[in-house]
Amino acid sequence: MHPLARPAVLASVASFAFFAAVTPGLSDVVITIDKSSQRMSVAVDGVRRHSWAVSTGTGGGPPSGVYRPQRLERSWYSRKFGLAPMPHSIFFHEGYAIHGTTHVSRLGRRASHGCVRLHPSNAAALYAIVRSEGAGRTRIVVAR
Repeated sequence: MHPLARPAVLASVASFAFFAAVTPGLSDVVITIDKSSQRMSVAVDGVRRHSWAVSTGTGGGPPSGVYRPQRLERSWYSRKFGLAPMPHSIFFHEGYAIHGTTHVSRLGRRASHGCVRLHPSNAAALYAIVRSEGAGRTRIVVAR
């Protein structure tokens, strides 16, 4: 069993997401990705601002855990997958990113190679929030 797939780890990820979302000063922006429901919620200063459909990886990616954004790219093309467009990318773990997609009809179910896909307008809104509030004040919580 993958170490992040253990129930205790997943429970702690869920607990962190709840704690971070309701604790002032811990994190200004909490992006929670629920792979089981294929939904993302975005809280700023403990107030939920958005809830969007996403598509995560058909193979189960990205890995569950708590991350910080590592890099933001307004316009990016995947070098690994035929220069597929990845607008408003927020890279957070070993090449995994949250980004806009042209495959909006697949949102709400697993469909990607592992990244977290969003509707392009939602990806732009999320990118603007993270850029405005700061990557260092943002947490990305990926739950099973």
